[in-house]
Amino acid sequence: MESWVPLMDIFLNDRTPETKASLWLQQSFGATATSSSSASSPITAGSLIAMLAKPCNVTVDDSSSSPTTKTVMFIQTLPCFVQSRILSFLALENKLFSGHDLCRLARDVLSGGNVGSDFWAKKAARNLLDVLSESNNERIYGLSLDSEEQKVVEEFESLPGWIQDFVTNDDDLLLPWLPISPDELNSRKLFSSCENNSDQDSSSDLGENVEHEVSEIEIDCRVNVTLSSEIEELARDLTERIVNFESSSKTVGLANEMRRLCLDKGVDSFAVLGVIEPWKADDEMASVLISHLSNGSDDELSWPSQVLCSVVLPKLLVLEEPASRVLMSAMIEYCKIHQRAAVHALLFPLFLRKGGINNAVCKMITRIVRECLHPGHVSAFCQKVLSGAEAERKCICLPCHQSLISNELVWTESLFTLFQNILNHNVHLTQDSVDHIIYRVRDLAERFSKSLKFGNFLLCLVNKCAPLLISHKVLLVEAVQHTNTIVTRSILSKLANF
Repeated sequence: MESWVPLMDIFLNDRTPETKASLWLQQSFGATATSSSSASSPITAGSLIAMLAKPCNVTVDDSSSSPTTKTVMFIQTLPCFVQSRILSFLALENKLFSGHDLCRLARDVLSGGNVGSDFWAKKAARNLLDVLSESNNERIYGLSLDSEEQKVVEEFESLPGWIQDFVTNDDDLLLPWLPISPDELNSRKLFSSCENNSDQDSSSDLGENVEHEVSEIEIDCRVNVTLSSEIEELARDLTERIVNFESSSKTVGLANEMRRLCLDKGVDSFAVLGVIEPWKADDEMASVLISHLSNGSDDELSWPSQVLCSVVLPKLLVLEEPASRVLMSAMIEYCKIHQRAAVHALLFPLFLRKGGINNAVCKMITRIVRECLHPGHVSAFCQKVLSGAEAERKCICLPCHQSLISNELVWTESLFTLFQNILNHNVHLTQDSVDHIIYRVRDLAERFSKSLKFGNFLLCLVNKCAPLLISHKVLLVEAVQHTNTIVTRSILSKLANF
């Protein structure tokens, strides 16, 4: 035991004992090999483990009963922080020792209950077991015996009971782990979606699903809707009050009247809003209307989308200069609460804006994306607007504004800048979205050959979506070679490393 005192002193007093203990052990192993064989207690790896695992009797003083004597290992008689240091050292230098001995030592420490070892010592013992399991390509959990571990493995690899019944009772199964007979496998019912005749059905189902999502908004956008004379008179009176803005307090009352007229009279709210024309209000009044038109219900789409597409959207569809701060602030706060309405009543129509997105609209959409929507929602929206069917890109707007919206994306420099801003917001585009962008880039490379905004977008795309661009490397290189900007060489250099 005396020969191990220097090592115990290292574990007790040194701040970084692992390094010094490893050096001391290596020197001691060398000294033992060159010394005479008559040494009473040679220092070896096995003797260290044997010393630590040596049984010792200790007296446990329990206040609730008389003192008792228990047998523990020598390592458990040491201070708990020393135990933790020793076990951490054994995990670090595990290749010097017998894995079986280390495993048994760690298990005995863990099985000692609350006697001799604290939380950190047991944590170090578990770490030692984990290190041994990784080095031996086996998993050792807790205190289970080998037979119990084998039982767990067999139970994990066995079939569930409901499948096992099929396997034992039916010899005609095509696959023993899949309870489907050959007749069922060949039936039209299972694979009807793969047949030619059902392709149209599946696509129509997709369209019906999209229609159902938009139908939740309860908007038919009927062009010719006749309102009663009483309702129309009330609506025109509100129109005059909107044009003649007086004060914010009166605007709050006006917002309440608009909401009651649209929601409580059982009329077509789109037709009423078309008569009221709330988009003609100035920005200050529009901000007050947005803030006070909420109906306080859990409705996420119907009324919120109508508010956005009647008060805000018409202003943005013709926006040429940056929107006023008061309108932007009110709109951002509203979109944070009503995210789905923001997607359907603002983003879709603005992306499909006839004439394309300009710089002012680009900045406004960027703020909505960054401050109101989750990156996952933005990625799903981009997939729909880029590669989705026309039914998936159905916009929500008043009939009188449909002429300002196109059915297809109009690619402008500002649109490329917008997608660059979206990528810089850590939005992960899908493979379908990236594929569509690449095909458009190929077609538009000559048109934007000298556009620095186009080049910056391509550089950002290569940096952010490299794994999704590997299959398009040749096509992308060909497109970039048609450009002539200060970033062209940088893009080609990055593509060469694919």
